[in-house]
Amino acid sequence: MSDYCTRLIIPGLQGSGKGHWQTWWQAKDRNAIRVEQDDWQTPDLIAWSKKVRQAVDESHGGVWLVAHSFGCLASLQVAPQRPERIRGLFLVAPADPDKFSSSHLWQQTDLPFPTVLVASRTDPWLSFEKAKSWASSLGSQFVDLGDAGHINVESGYGEWQQGFDLFGRFKREVTTSIICGSLI
Repeated sequence: MSDYCTRLIIPGLQGSGKGHWQTWWQAKDRNAIRVEQDDWQTPDLIAWSKKVRQAVDESHGGVWLVAHSFGCLASLQVAPQRPERIRGLFLVAPADPDKFSSSHLWQQTDLPFPTVLVASRTDPWLSFEKAKSWASSLGSQFVDLGDAGHINVESGYGEWQQGFDLFGRFKREVTTSIICGSLI
């Protein structure tokens, strides 16, 4: 489990533009690759999931998924299909599939790798209670950011160093637990 694993940055609608924390993280991390969608304006869960799956399949070695908003939904569709490739899943401000008429495609399942779900008490795209429920059903570590809106540029999360550090700690904890576990 090398730290050289690819980090796939999976944006939501609009593609996490210039000032977004995902764009900043990608610039800071030489192992990060943005998953590009054909149409950033149209939230099509099947099409978006296909692009995430393709990016996972084309990456060398293991991958870390760093997803925001609708990108979380696409990542959660792919994660159970590629458990041997995914080292961890970092979900930030997931979108509610009900808001996109995608609930019929939605499945919640406990994942066989570590996950973190970061949520806001004032996110207009997913209620805080639903975020907590998802974290529980997915077996995710839950992080409450408080009054943080949708954890995007509009709510004051440009570079978001705190999130970058949180993801770094998550990676180290996972790597350490696997290395220590393999020595036993």
